[in-house]
Amino acid sequence: MFAPQSWQTERPSIGERIKFMLSNDLFSDVNFVVRKSDHAVESKQVIPAHKFVLSIGSPVFGAMFYGDLAETRDSIELPDCEYESLLELLGYLYSDEVNLSGSNVMRVLYLAKKYMVPSLADKCSEFLLDNLDASNKCNEKRLIDQCWQVIDNQSEEAVKSDEFTTIEHSLLEAVVSRGTLAINEIDLFKAVDLWATKTCEKQGIESNGKVKRRILGEKIIKEIRFLIMEEQEFASVVPDTKILTPVELKAIAMGFYDRKRSGIWVCDRYGSIYNGCKTYDGLKDYLLVKVDNDIMLHRLRFCGSENRKYSVKLKIGNLDWCPLDQCVCKTGTFVSKRLQCKNRNDYFGFEVKLGHSMALKKNERYLIEAEISGQPSWVGNFGCSVVKVAGVNFSFITSLKKVFAFRRIAMEHVISVWSSSV
Repeated sequence: MFAPQSWQTERPSIGERIKFMLSNDLFSDVNFVVRKSDHAVESKQVIPAHKFVLSIGSPVFGAMFYGDLAETRDSIELPDCEYESLLELLGYLYSDEVNLSGSNVMRVLYLAKKYMVPSLADKCSEFLLDNLDASNKCNEKRLIDQCWQVIDNQSEEAVKSDEFTTIEHSLLEAVVSRGTLAINEIDLFKAVDLWATKTCEKQGIESNGKVKRRILGEKIIKEIRFLIMEEQEFASVVPDTKILTPVELKAIAMGFYDRKRSGIWVCDRYGSIYNGCKTYDGLKDYLLVKVDNDIMLHRLRFCGSENRKYSVKLKIGNLDWCPLDQCVCKTGTFVSKRLQCKNRNDYFGFEVKLGHSMALKKNERYLIEAEISGQPSWVGNFGCSVVKVAGVNFSFITSLKKVFAFRRIAMEHVISVWSSSV
């Protein structure tokens, strides 16, 4: 781009000057090569950029250009990027501005997550949330399905956004009724209660339990899965809202409620567990999982030794949806204890409960990555590649040569998957 010698003085603010540098060859020190489609004709397009500007807006770019293994090439090809969506990402990094539409929001969201720009990802989620109603802008079935997929994978962020308290009742009902939300039930209930409270405020009426229940309606109340909440969470939050009646509170406390729900069940993938003194050495283990029905994943069980501590970094990602570094994560220290199993001998191990239950969708591939450090542990024997539980087939792949061509890894320590139907 041609720039007059006085271009700096014509733009008095730093924001205006940086924005001027977007897609500008002036002072550019890196070029991105990306795909561009024009009426079914695909070509490659070059976008000039500036490493410093990108790096102060994205830790991924910072590591790429200034990390220990910094990229030294002048031209970098990005095969997973498309021209218009990458321009929106760069435009946001250069100016805090983005132009979202139904045709680009999913690709921009992908890039925002890949390059760890959470504020841009939030804007994409807000756009999708504002346009979820089929009678609104998001009226193409394919895009509606994509919108719901975002809600399923980013449920917690969606319900905690300010915009959630302003959605229509029909949309609230649709969200709460979904069995694939990746969120703790207690957090969903809090969001529903806040929606009812804000609705009362807008209508200028008293925000008490009876009124909030009337505004919410019985269908939404019955869609909340109170029985899968932690007992302490339930006791500390739900009664104070006064949305449930004393009879309902008592019934839940006794373990019964006026609604049949699917129970939680365990998928064990090993025929036996033995004291093999396998050492957790801090290396990453992987397990690929696929199910033939939609379920909710609640926790994972690992082998251990009696009363031993283990440091765990756990990640679970949908290989068909997002990169592993943008997925459900859990980090902590866990103590191994004696665990019981219905079909085999007791053994020592520990359970890792996810930060929120995760939806595993039918016939999609999910990769579990576990980095564990600790004392030698028991290990599994006679592992099954397919296990059927409650009518759901779990397929396991421990040899990930097809996924990671450079490495062959077996995950011997993941013993069982705790899940439920949706």
